Amino acid sequence: MIGYAGIMLLYIARHGLATPKDEHPDCPLSKIGRRDIARIASFLARSRPTIKRIIHSGKTRAAQTALIYAETLGPGRFVEEATEGLGPNDPTGPMVRALASWNEDTMLVSHLPLVGKLAARLVNGDEGQSFIDFQAGSVACLKKSTSSENWTLAWAISPGLLGS
Repeated sequence: MIGYAGIMLLYIARHGLATPKDEHPDCPLSKIGRRDIARIASFLARSRPTIKRIIHSGKTRAAQTALIYAETLGPGRFVEEATEGLGPNDPTGPMVRALASWNEDTMLVSHLPLVGKLAARLVNGDEGQSFIDFQAGSVACLKKSTSSENWTLAWAISPGLLGS
């Protein structure tokens, strides 16, 4: 979905499938995880999203996911590590407060349970009322008018929807 004047799009992405911790302590993306993210990113690139920033948690698998998105979506995307608010068990408050001052289309790459809680809090005001099954590699696109504080779900996709 292409951003329009007066509308902000927020892409909330869960990192791709990771290598188990007993195989690698940093849990980087697995071969399947890299493939799934590349496929989702390629699918997303066809709509020419106006994402300017891709912010990730700093964990290896999230950073790798963010870089695949940036490379696939093309030049003009800034990849940055969040200083707070995108860890798996971080509270949603800091990110919600940060979002209030943003006005450009942004992608957040994080982990469970944060991605589900953040989407739920933004859309229905209650992070305990999750409504998206964030499988590894899934992305949800939320939108809001820049003159409003109300977010709505535009769409969501997971690697399984693209087939094998």
